[in-house]
Amino acid sequence: MSTPLEPQHHLDPTGGDTNENAIELKDVEGLSQGQIVRRRFFRHRGALVGLIGIVVVALLAYTSIGALGLPGWWKFDHVAPNDVVNGGRPSLSLPVWLGGNGFAIGDHPFGQDEIGRDVFARVMKGTQTSLNVMVVISLLAAALGMVVGAISGYFRGAADQGLMRLTDLFLTFPVIVIGAVLGNIAGGGGPFLLALALGAVTWPTLARLVRGEFLTLREREFVDAAKVAGASSFRIMRKHMIPNAMGVIIVNTTLLASQAVLLETSLSYLGFGIKSPDVSLGTMIDEYQSAFATRPFLFWWPGVFIIIIALAVNFIGDGLRDAFDPRQKRIPSARKMRLAAAKGDRGTESNVSGSVQ
Repeated sequence: MSTPLEPQHHLDPTGGDTNENAIELKDVEGLSQGQIVRRRFFRHRGALVGLIGIVVVALLAYTSIGALGLPGWWKFDHVAPNDVVNGGRPSLSLPVWLGGNGFAIGDHPFGQDEIGRDVFARVMKGTQTSLNVMVVISLLAAALGMVVGAISGYFRGAADQGLMRLTDLFLTFPVIVIGAVLGNIAGGGGPFLLALALGAVTWPTLARLVRGEFLTLREREFVDAAKVAGASSFRIMRKHMIPNAMGVIIVNTTLLASQAVLLETSLSYLGFGIKSPDVSLGTMIDEYQSAFATRPFLFWWPGVFIIIIALAVNFIGDGLRDAFDPRQKRIPSARKMRLAAAKGDRGTESNVSGSVQ
């Protein structure tokens, strides 16, 4: 009779690194990197809430008053004045269980301003403008930051010194100050020109992050193998290094998008951003701030949508960061821990009985 073997790895049912790692590895077994990222993202509750929130806001904004020449389903536009009804107060009514008189939308759910313009239509137009500016700023800043960071981190030397000193120069001045100067110049030309101007000054942080990633990646074996195979520097960066740094780029671009919304709103509120006749959420807050004491609903609704957009994009960025970062672990539930511990105990008993036989 042989001597029973002692178990080497016992899974602790109360939790522990060994148990958690075993569950995590079993959970992603056979999946590609993209599938693992998607699974982690859609398991992040905050990211799902943010994704649903931003999709609902975008659908509401673009379908209600229309976009790109297509008509919307809302009967009022953001320009034409109408007869002031009920003193311009909102016709939206809450359900009874929330303390209202019964749910109702009415003709002007967000109310009317002093000349009878529908506030709902104006908020939707301002939301469209803010979303468009956010997308242009984040994409332009991502492109500039990726190019500057990639060239600086890959070639190093004089290119690195020159580009990083330029980056330091941009970082020296507060973004709000540079944005105010550029916004005052470009704001009168429309939201697109303002977005281009702001995107041209918000890339330095991403450039530094991409440079750090490239400094690490250029020492990896696959880069050396590509060089030996005769691949050009451009091909190495495009085919091998940028895909490996895409996690950092995507995550920080998403977080930059929420900063872009707040930056555009701040500049428009201060009078350095979007200018009339264009409408943004920031310009609406600036325009209606004098009515805060008497008609606060004019001030509330643009602020609510700014908060929703900023929080939603931040939640999405947090979810992407956790999904792309392999060091982020999702703690298994107590039930999964107990099941893993039970399987470990059964495996141990099988090994012992086999050794006895």
